Amino acid sequence: MFRTKRSVLVRRLWRSRAPGGGGGEEEGEPGETAADSRAHGAGGGRGCCMGKSGKITKAHHGSEAELKALIHAVLKRLKEKQLEGLLQAVESKGGARTSCLLLPGKVDSKLGQHWYSLPVLLCKVFRWPDLRHCSEVKRLCCCESYGKTHPELVCCNPHHLSRLCELESPPPPYSRYPMDFLKPTADCPDSVPSSTETGGTNCLAPGGLSDSQVLQGPGDRSHWCVVAYWEEKTRVGRLYSVQEPSLDIFYDLPQGNGFCLGQLNSDNKSQLVQKVRSKIGYGIQLTKEVDGVWVYNRSSYPIFIKSATLDNPDSRTLLVHKVFPGFSIKAFDYEKAYSLQRPNDHEFMQQPWTGFTVQISFVKGWGQCYTRQFISSCPCWLEVIFNNR
Repeated sequence: MFRTKRSVLVRRLWRSRAPGGGGGEEEGEPGETAADSRAHGAGGGRGCCMGKSGKITKAHHGSEAELKALIHAVLKRLKEKQLEGLLQAVESKGGARTSCLLLPGKVDSKLGQHWYSLPVLLCKVFRWPDLRHCSEVKRLCCCESYGKTHPELVCCNPHHLSRLCELESPPPPYSRYPMDFLKPTADCPDSVPSSTETGGTNCLAPGGLSDSQVLQGPGDRSHWCVVAYWEEKTRVGRLYSVQEPSLDIFYDLPQGNGFCLGQLNSDNKSQLVQKVRSKIGYGIQLTKEVDGVWVYNRSSYPIFIKSATLDNPDSRTLLVHKVFPGFSIKAFDYEKAYSLQRPNDHEFMQQPWTGFTVQISFVKGWGQCYTRQFISSCPCWLEVIFNNR
C-alpha cells in the first residue's frame, strides 16, 4: 500500500515527539540520578531555575491513543509545506532556521480534562510533555508572533518558543556569593566594569587596545555589550562586540550566525575542557529586549548564570542559577542594575562597578555544591559585560 507524502510526514512527526516525563541533565550535579539529569530538560527535577514539575496524571495528560488521535487531526489540517517546515524544526531540535507555522490563534484542543491552545499543544507534544499553560513559555524574538497580542494567526512552531525559568523565592542555598564584589575597588583606575573573577582587564585586545578601551570608548553607543570567552583562567580569542539585538553564541550550529566558539584557537589540552567544549553545541542566544537581556539555552546541557539583578536587591549574597535546555531566563535587568548602582553616591560613581556583568558557564556549575568554588575553575564560560552608558 502506497502512502502519500503528507501521511509520511505526519508519521515522521509523530515518531519525533518528545519522550514523556523526561528530565533535564545536569552534568556534575551532586546527588542527582541519571533519571534526573536527562539532557533535554523537559521540565522537572531540582535546581534553582526551572519549570515546576509534578506528576502528570492520565486525566491531566490524556491517554496515548487520545494524544495520537488529537495530534494527527491537527497535523492533517496542515499544508505539505507547513508539515515539512515543522518536521525540519523538530528533527533539528531548533538548530535549523525554520519559518513560522501560522495557524488560527483561537482554536483550542481538549486533551484529558484540559484545553490547550495550538502553540502549547505542539510544544507539549514535541518539547515539554509537562507543559500546562501558555504562561510557562516565552516567544523568541525571531518569531513573527513575538510582541503581538491576540493575533488572528499565531505561530505554532515549537522551536520559536522557550520555557520560562521560575526563580524560587526564597532561593535555596545552592551556590551563593557575597555581594561584596559589587563594591568599588579603590586600586582600579578604569571607569568601566571589569572581570569579577580574574582580577580585572588582564588581557589586551587586538590592536594594542585595552579591554576597557574596547568596551567603552568616549560616547560609544555602537554596541550594547561585549562577550569574552574563557577556558578556566585563560581568555580565548577576542572580545566580541555586539551591535545586533540578538546574538547566537555556539560551538556547532547547523545554520549559525554569530559568535562561533569552535573557530577560536585554543591551546588548552585539558581533557575536561575539550569534553565540555564539544558539548556546547547550539550554545545560547543572547537577546536585548524591552524589559532587559534574556538568555535562551539552546544546547542539550544546562548552563549556569550569575547576575546581580537576578536576586533580591537587599540580599548580601548572589545565587548561581541553573538553566535547563530549552529554558530562558532574564539574566540582566537594566533598571535593577541602575538602582543597585546608587547613582546619587558620588564616591561610588567614581569607581568601577561590576553589576553590569553576567557570567555564564557551560555544562559545569560552580560554588558551594561543587569542588569548583569560582567560575574561573569552570572549563568553558562566558563573561558578558554590558554598556552602561
